[in-house]
Amino acid sequence: MAQDPERRNVVVLLALAANLAVGVLKLGAGLLSGSGALLSEAAHSAGDCATELLLLVALRRSEHPADQQHPFGYGKARYFWSLLAAVAIFVSGAAFSVFEGLHTILGGSESDTTLWINYPVLALAFVFEGISFRTAAHRMRDQSRRRRQTWRQYVRDPEDPTVNSVTLEDSAALIGIVVAFAGVGLHQLTGSTIWDGVASLVIGALLLFVAFVLARGCAGLLIGKQADRPLLEALERRLEEQDEVDDVVDLLTMMVGVGHVLLCVRVDFVNSLSAGDLETACVRVAEVLRAEFTELDEIFIQPASAADRGVRERVTQRYGRPLADEPQE
Repeated sequence: MAQDPERRNVVVLLALAANLAVGVLKLGAGLLSGSGALLSEAAHSAGDCATELLLLVALRRSEHPADQQHPFGYGKARYFWSLLAAVAIFVSGAAFSVFEGLHTILGGSESDTTLWINYPVLALAFVFEGISFRTAAHRMRDQSRRRRQTWRQYVRDPEDPTVNSVTLEDSAALIGIVVAFAGVGLHQLTGSTIWDGVASLVIGALLLFVAFVLARGCAGLLIGKQADRPLLEALERRLEEQDEVDDVVDLLTMMVGVGHVLLCVRVDFVNSLSAGDLETACVRVAEVLRAEFTELDEIFIQPASAADRGVRERVTQRYGRPLADEPQE
């Protein structure tokens, strides 16, 4: 099912506005107080802003119509730009946070008299990030429910990496703010800058973790991920319900964009069909599938024999069972 591009843009634009506002506040507070944790959080927000800009590029590029050079469209552009954002931006933010943490621990100094300014800044940042997170989380919840997945499953196996990226970076930002608050508070309480440096290191590790999770999800989509299992099973059932179809020999799908699926299916048609009947059957079956499953972008139907052992062996090797069998638990 295609996603509303306007709602996706709102999610990304809201996150961009929130990160830009809190980034300026964190940078000002970090420079005034010399807090390594606040400077790390400012770098975190700067990285988030760059991520949102790349995600906006991803949304625009992925909506270009198919052309001669890209007959299946530009849907995978979203996966590429999302991967670039995850790796380049988050890793660079993590590197700065680790550097700032080590610098603070090994000899950085802070002014105790100005540490108080960090608290209202962090509180405002938490409010702004919370608003952005709530919007992105609501969007993710809608998508995970539609795919009948838990949040954890959707994070590992996303359909839309842009919403996934915003939700994860906002959640990381909220955690980072809490960590920075703890680091500044412990520094002020104990008089030791080590706590501030440790907070920066924790923020760096958090950014690396988010980068890994996002990159793994985008990599699977870029390589060529199949559609959801419920969709595969529904397609198989609908095909086998057609009068002209004797058996579904093989069924291949690939996500070519958010809400866009490429379908290639090998079908054993009934033997009584003539060549002309076979052509008509392929056209009719494709129209039935396209009318019911709106996410199908291109449909290729190839007549095949159920007795073809080579195809059967490849299907069994791919799925661990013959396609027509009931799923094994």
